[in-house]
Amino acid sequence: MSGSAVSKRYASALFDIAVETSQINEIEEELTVLKEVFRNEAGLQEVLSHPKISAAKKKELIQQSFGALSESVLHTIFLLIDRRRSSIVPDLTDEFIKLANQARQTEDAVVYSVKPLSEAEMLSLSQVFAKKAGIASLRIRNEVQTDLIGGIKVRIGNRIYDGSVSGKLERMERQLAGGNR
Repeated sequence: MSGSAVSKRYASALFDIAVETSQINEIEEELTVLKEVFRNEAGLQEVLSHPKISAAKKKELIQQSFGALSESVLHTIFLLIDRRRSSIVPDLTDEFIKLANQARQTEDAVVYSVKPLSEAEMLSLSQVFAKKAGIASLRIRNEVQTDLIGGIKVRIGNRIYDGSVSGKLERMERQLAGGNR
C-alpha cells in the first residue's frame, strides 16, 4: 500500500475521532506543530526509524517531548511507531487538514503581495476568492514578495489567480513575442 493511501487511512481515522470528541481544531493545531518538528528536525526521524531503539524508548521520547498532545494524537503517533510508519506524520497532517477543511467548507490560501496586508484586506480577499472557489471561506496566509512590483497573486490549492504587475508584464511579453512570429 502506498504511503499516501496509508496516511489517508490514518488521517481519516483520526478525523473521525476528532469529530466524535469535537476536537477538530485542536487536533489540527497539534498535528501542524508535529509536522513542523518532523520536517525540521532530521534527528527525530532518524531516532524514530532506528531499528536498534525499542518502540518503548521511542514512545517515551515522544511522551517527554510532546507531553501536551491530546490523547488521540499521542496514541496515533504511538501506533505509527509500533507499525514503523512514523515517517508519514507530515502526510497524515496534510490529509487531516484536507478533511477538516472539507468539513468546514474552507480552504487554505496563500496571498503574495508587495507589502503585508491588513486584516481588513485579507478578510475582503477571503470573501471574494471564497466565492470564486465555491466554498464558504478561506484561511489566508500572507507572504511578502517584492518582485511582484504591485498587485497580488493568490494560490488556492493548485489554482493561481495572478493580478500582479509582474504577472501582467509577463503575459504581455508572451503575447508580443507570439505576435511577431
